[in-house]
Amino acid sequence: MTDAPLLVSVPGNTLRNALGTPPDGVEVVVWDMESAPAASHIDLVVPPYMGTAGLLGALSGVTTRLVQSQSIGYDHVVDSLPPGHVFANAASVHETSTAELTLALVLASQRGIPEFVRAASEGRWAPEQRESLADRRVLLLGYGGVGRAIEARLAPFEVEIVRVASRARTDAAGAIHGFDELPALLPTADIVIVGVPLTDATTGLVDDEFLSAMPDGALLVNIARGRVADTAAILDHASRRRLRFALDVTDPEPLPDGHPLFALPNVLISPHVGGASTAMMPRMARLLRTQIERMLRGEEPLNVVLRS
Repeated sequence: MTDAPLLVSVPGNTLRNALGTPPDGVEVVVWDMESAPAASHIDLVVPPYMGTAGLLGALSGVTTRLVQSQSIGYDHVVDSLPPGHVFANAASVHETSTAELTLALVLASQRGIPEFVRAASEGRWAPEQRESLADRRVLLLGYGGVGRAIEARLAPFEVEIVRVASRARTDAAGAIHGFDELPALLPTADIVIVGVPLTDATTGLVDDEFLSAMPDGALLVNIARGRVADTAAILDHASRRRLRFALDVTDPEPLPDGHPLFALPNVLISPHVGGASTAMMPRMARLLRTQIERMLRGEEPLNVVLRS
């Protein structure tokens, strides 16, 4: 009698194809979590990338060893994951792409790319001197994997980076400031990049008081979660042209058609595409293969963030 294979479900053929031939002793099936499961026990379940929270109820009749998300954030999972499951996020998959988009938003906003594109679409030559990124003071709010990836890509641009996290500490590069220091730090920042996880402590963190502390003309970039920021406060400061904004995330999301933020020239909006690049699927497949191999060796999975 042979041991049963390690059963892995993926949400579609794209990830299955990216995974390639699985290791010996592993069976991979496709389960979109909207149809009936392939078995009452699935060792490793990968939910769909989008709409995960609404599908996790399908696990209530299935036992698992690991639920492997395709996202880094998991705030939407806490109240949706049925009891008895171990949940891992996709740390290592999206950091690079999110950092790339962050730099693109910063550079586009500083150097006036949206304005040049609008002028070109109207057939106009419209030269203008704009803000540099060099020599700016950049406040990096959130210092996890994404924050560190952004920091590494900012460094060659000759900026001054001020790192802020939920608690103050030091590392080999120097001080990491705590949230409690924001009132003193914000007035000195030319650019604020928000990359914190969504928690009770960070919901609404970027409010009118926060924005009012930033100097006139400063740029705020949000690549965290929409609910980290107060949309009404953003709209107020943007409408008065006091601050500039680059937003990959909004509240609500998606931002409704015709929302006034779309019409403001000092607001650059991308539709929550930080991790949406060609790097995602190969890196997701690499993480999935690592988790499978660890299971086969009897080792604990990586990136566990919840146990329900």
